[in-house]
Amino acid sequence: MEKKLKLTVQYATNIADIPTRQQFRRWIKAALMQAAEITLRIVDESEGCDLNYHFRGKNSATNVLTFVYDDTQPLSGDIVLCTAIIEQEAQQQHKNLTAHYAHLTVHGVLHLQGYDHQNDTEAAIMEQLETEIITKLGYDNPYKEQ
Repeated sequence: MEKKLKLTVQYATNIADIPTRQQFRRWIKAALMQAAEITLRIVDESEGCDLNYHFRGKNSATNVLTFVYDDTQPLSGDIVLCTAIIEQEAQQQHKNLTAHYAHLTVHGVLHLQGYDHQNDTEAAIMEQLETEIITKLGYDNPYKEQ
């Protein structure tokens, strides 16, 4: 059964090497287990830092932020991806940039659906799901040593 997805993608950065709306849609649908309305916002480091500080009290940008809106049906929320951090991580970890975007998009979608990594058990479950989804999409296991 097809999971209905209403997706809005906002590009709020001047970075050129960003996946297309179609790529993001494919990755999100691969991780969705229910109908959803998602806004995906691609931001620069300044906006990423502002959001992370405002919502999490951390004075730095992070790769992905997820905002869930109550227990609405369909599932509703926002995912924010920070281009500068994602590019830095891909370079430092010797990962393909597109594959890293796919992984972090899937990671954000799993957070929207209630998955977390606050302890070792939760982290193991979430990592296993991410690995299954990412490898089905044709990318390498994001957690294997490079």
